Amino acid sequence: MRVTVSGPPGSGTTTLAKYLARTHGFELISAGETFRQLARERGMTLAEFGALAEKDVSIDAMIDVRQKEVAAEKDHIVVEGRLSGWMVEDADLRIWLHAPIGCRAKRIAERDGTDEYTARDLALQREECEYTRYLHYYGIDIRDLSRYDLVLNSEFWNPEALGAIVDVAIGRLERKGA
Repeated sequence: MRVTVSGPPGSGTTTLAKYLARTHGFELISAGETFRQLARERGMTLAEFGALAEKDVSIDAMIDVRQKEVAAEKDHIVVEGRLSGWMVEDADLRIWLHAPIGCRAKRIAERDGTDEYTARDLALQREECEYTRYLHYYGIDIRDLSRYDLVLNSEFWNPEALGAIVDVAIGRLERKGA
């Protein structure tokens, strides 16, 4: 079983992916964590690193190609990242999480120890930056959700409730032999 979890910053993709890894014994592959780690290694904020990635195609390419390669080699995985629904071509279940910017800004502020206004502005800048990069580099319109099997608003449910919804979908797919 190969599951992908995608969505904008603060939508809960990492939380859901960790839940699925823990609950189903999936190996977790996180493009977002890789991106954050690379930013930290360079002493940059996410916004600064995103701006660098806009100028240096090799950053996204390295993360995306690696995600694609690892996913192709393994069977029992959950892959979390903005483009994972596009990069994991043979995924059994593609999930997109979304939530209003106010909800996401609050989550990001709590996670990053910043205020909600700053978190909101940075999240919106990052989304626009990623939209532009993905369209330019790959011809992928990240706003086109037609590729996803489940599109869930994470504002309405806590992580366990979201997980329960996805558990049902995984159970159905497993019974069908996906």
